[in-house]
Parts: sequence; C-alpha cells; structure tokens
Amino acid sequence: MAEFSQKRGKRRGDEGLGSVVDFLLANARLVLGVGGAAVLGIATLAVKRFIDRATSPRDEDDTKGDSWKELSLLKSTPHLQPRPPPAAPSQPVLPLIPSPSAPEEPAETDLQVTPELSSPAPLCLTLQERLLAFERDRVTIPAAQVALAKQLAGDIALELQAYFRSKFPELPFGVLVPGGPLYDGLQAGAADHVRLLVPLVLEPSLWSLVPGVDTVARDPRCWAVRRTQLEFCPRGSSPWDRFLVGGYLSSRVLLELLHKALAASVNWPAIGSLLGCLILPNVASEELLLEVRHERLELTVAVLVAVPGAEADDHLLLAWPLEGLAGNLWLQDLYPVEAARLRALDDSDAGTRRRLLLLLCAVCRGCPALGQLGRAHLTQVVLRLGEDNVDWTEEALGERFLQALELLIGSLEQASLPCHFNPSVNLLSSLREEEIDDLGYALYSGLQEPEGLL
Repeated sequence: MAEFSQKRGKRRGDEGLGSVVDFLLANARLVLGVGGAAVLGIATLAVKRFIDRATSPRDEDDTKGDSWKELSLLKSTPHLQPRPPPAAPSQPVLPLIPSPSAPEEPAETDLQVTPELSSPAPLCLTLQERLLAFERDRVTIPAAQVALAKQLAGDIALELQAYFRSKFPELPFGVLVPGGPLYDGLQAGAADHVRLLVPLVLEPSLWSLVPGVDTVARDPRCWAVRRTQLEFCPRGSSPWDRFLVGGYLSSRVLLELLHKALAASVNWPAIGSLLGCLILPNVASEELLLEVRHERLELTVAVLVAVPGAEADDHLLLAWPLEGLAGNLWLQDLYPVEAARLRALDDSDAGTRRRLLLLLCAVCRGCPALGQLGRAHLTQVVLRLGEDNVDWTEEALGERFLQALELLIGSLEQASLPCHFNPSVNLLSSLREEEIDDLGYALYSGLQEPEGLL
C-alpha cells in the first residue's frame, strides 16, 4: 500500500511537472519554431529524468524499459521531427496549435531527406560492378610482390642447379626453369606459389613413351617411360638406368632420391642467409616442396622433375607421388598447353577468359566450402566456355561468371568434368560423393546470390 501511495504521489508530481513542460514547449514553439522546440523538449526531458532518478527509487525493469526508449528517441530525433504533446485544457494557446497533421508532413519529409545527404545509404551495386571491385581488391597482386617472388624463385633455381651438378654429376639435368601461373598472369590473390621445373635429359634413341592406358595401370592421366634398345645398348649405358623398375624409368625412385637430398643434403640455412630469407624443405609432403619465408611474403616453390617428350604432344610428364599400379608412371601435365590456349583465345578477340579464371580461383580460394575446387577444375570450365563464340568483353564478365557457376553445378550433378585436352580423364573422379554434394550445394547457393561469393 505504501508503495502504491508513493507511486501515485510520484505520478501526481509528474503530472504537475508535465503540465509545466507542456506549457513551456507550447510557448517555445511560438518563439523558437518547431526545431528549437524539439531541442528544448529533449533537454527538458533529460533534466526531468535526472531529477526523477535522483529523488526516487526505480524498479530494474522500469529502468531498462526507459533506457531503450530514450535511446530510441535520441536515435530517431535526427531523422524524424516529433510532434508536440497535446496541450492541457487550461492553456490559452490551444487554438494556435494546428490539429490536422497534413501541414506538418512536408516538414517531416524534408527532415527525413536531410540525413541522407550526410550519411548516404550503401549503393546497390550490380554483379558486374561487384566483380570488378572484387578483382581489384582480391585478385590483383601488387607488382612489387610479383617481382620479389620471381627474384627469389630465380635465385633458388640457380642454387639448386649448382647443387645438382655437384651432388649428381653423372645425371644430366637440364636448366632449371621457374614458371607457373605467376609467370603467366594466372595467379590470383597473392604471389605464394611458383613451379620450378627440373628437366631430365634423356637419350632419344634409348627411351620411348607409352600411354598409361596401354600399361597395367590403365590410367589415362599418365605415361610410362620405357627403356629401349637393350639389345644394342645394355642396361648401364644410360645414367638413368639406375632408376629402372621393370624396364621403365620409375618416377617414384627418382622422387625418393631427390626428396632425401633436398631434406638432408642441401645447406638451406646458408642459402637462405645469402638470399635474405628462410628456406625450409617440406619433409612431411611426398612432393618436392620448399617453403620460403621472406619479410614481405611467403612463397611455396614446387620442384617438379619433368620429362619433356614430343611423342606426348609436347606435354610435360611430371614425377608425381601416385598410388597403386601407377606409382612408377609419370603424370601428364597439361598446364602449359591450357595456359597457351587461354592466351590464344583472349588474343583473338581481346576477351576476358583469363580474368574469369582468376575470379573463379579467388572465389574458391576465399570460400572454405569450395576449397576442393582447384585451378585444374576451374580451367576446364573456362576452356569449355571459352571455345564458344559468345561475347567475351568486359561488359559481359558478370554473365560469363554466372554461366561458369551453372556449368560447374551441371558437372557436379553428373559427377563428371572431362579434361579439355584429354576427355578420358574425369577431374572429379577423386572426390567422394559427400564432397560433391557439399560443393554442389555451395555453388547452388552462390548462384542464387552471387554477391555472397564475393
């Protein structure tokens, strides 16, 4: 009962103070205008709240309710002019307060437009504009970073060349050549990967290439390097005969030898100190990888032992850690041919196929759900689209981007993405059904809202 009396007495006090406030606001409007009265009203309300909180206890729930209401009022004040409270019957200025709200509508509209000039709302960009902005911010690599990566790769190539000649003088290695997407303008986001080819110099009369489908492995991705002329040039006539397994040059045996050498025999601390960086061989990987850490970038150098062969349509054959019966075969590397084809297509019509490939690579790189899609998968999509006689200008880049997503979804539905230059190879064959489903869902969601991928 005492609490109720206290609240009722407080309510009467509030009504008296409210009448005074209403009287002041009504007369202030005549003198200061609508804007000045609103400012005076907010200030008076703040003083009233301060007096109330200082003179009477409040419930916790009431305090929370008033707090968010006051915050809402303060936030809405710059956007919308509040209407003055209704005047008491004893106020003589009642006839001066206009009852209809129509005359105040223009003032409210003007006050709503004014904040948009000071804090404009985000513009609704088209997919084309978002793609160009994404390309500028997430795809393009600074020229200084590219130059530094190439310099480090070139210096490491020279050091490895000298090491191979001193460590394996009997093995005729060719000139080590750095290359890859970074050198072809097909690297997106960061200069963090370089290919370093280590070509083998084989005697043309002693070696021949056999397609993988004609071997016991029946693998269309690979080729076998067979030793020939054993009747006239017995085993031991070629320095590469030490890597023979069953009459074929074994990529696995050669990889194991070089892996041990790079991990244990090369003085990487001294080379890194000379080049101003830290070089660490990746001993956990079956590939020949060097991790380079510079104060301005981190670079992975993939050392690729290669057999160039005219009988394989000038495609490189790489020593790659393959499993099963294909363990001694050589993986066919189609990257040089694919990069040359994209460049030729773009040069023929000043197209944007390579830019589309860079965009797709950057999108998949930045989206964990699409991490299973590598450059090889995306290259096939762009090559397939690139052969079509459609608009490949910059203005059509957004349309081609959506078309690439649709083609990827269709390939995942069929679990088939044939290699452009070797249709017998399905690049999705290594993915599990669950991984294909996850990729398809992520791409379908991205197709519904492409901006979410950027």
